[in-house]
Amino acid sequence: MEYDIDSLLLNLGNNNYTSQESKKKINGYASITEATENDISFCWYDGERALSLISNSNAGVILCKKSLEGHILKLPLQKQILFVDDPRLAFIQVIEVMQKKERKTGISSTAILSDTAKIGSNCYIGEYTIIRDNCVIGDNTTIGDRVTLLEDCSIGNNCILQSGVVVGADSFSYVRNSNGDIIKFPTSKGVKIGNNVDIFANSLIERGLLADTIIGDGSKIGGLVVIAHNSTIGKKCQIVDFTIVGGSVSIGDMCYLGINSTIKNNLKMGNNVIVAAGAVVIKNVEDNDIVAGNPAKSIRDKVKLSSTELFLMTG
Repeated sequence: MEYDIDSLLLNLGNNNYTSQESKKKINGYASITEATENDISFCWYDGERALSLISNSNAGVILCKKSLEGHILKLPLQKQILFVDDPRLAFIQVIEVMQKKERKTGISSTAILSDTAKIGSNCYIGEYTIIRDNCVIGDNTTIGDRVTLLEDCSIGNNCILQSGVVVGADSFSYVRNSNGDIIKFPTSKGVKIGNNVDIFANSLIERGLLADTIIGDGSKIGGLVVIAHNSTIGKKCQIVDFTIVGGSVSIGDMCYLGINSTIKNNLKMGNNVIVAAGAVVIKNVEDNDIVAGNPAKSIRDKVKLSSTELFLMTG
């Protein structure tokens, strides 16, 4: 299927762009180094690196930063260049339209559902998925293959849980008695996941001990992430692959936890916090801070990062 890129961006509500060339049609998408004349791509770099990538690309349409306007025109290009506020975001919006297809609904014949589980409308429950007692799943939610929802878990509307996700597993929480014996701390609560939450493959969300484990609306959890008992994740957070969030951690809204980061138990993190890739956080973090290293320390007032550098640092 062919797309008129100008019309496509306008229909997406992206009116704040300018174009170098006349309208072109595309039917695919690719990276800026692999794209052909029928593809759309994007460049999120600035300066000479951006000019080099764009001039050497065979893409038919390239989304790039507005800071490059006036520089690209000097290059001998036979392609459509669009200058937008956020080329990466605009590219994602275009791809979402191109990939759009009817979502699967229904319950697989191999899925195992408790009689007390409640499933909303237009949901999909995948192959060999297990949903235990008193679980509640909202509308338009997709539960992938071999997902396990243990007792007393609630999932909101428009969520996606990919293959292998486990929600509501017992927590690793023990105490020692006077003899040194290891005694399990009993769990009595569950997990509450809000609306529009995505959890990627093979992640684990532990159930609460004395309070529910909570993930706020709009948050995105990467693959192989562990969120331990009683922790609260705020709204619209991004927690990238291999991250570990200890027990009884409180994370505010709009936070970003980079790949392979670790958050010690019983910590509090404010809103709009960025944790760099590989950071080990052992102290509370204030609103709007950026922390990096092992142990993690604030770098907010020590460095000035471009959006590209910040993305690379956080993973």
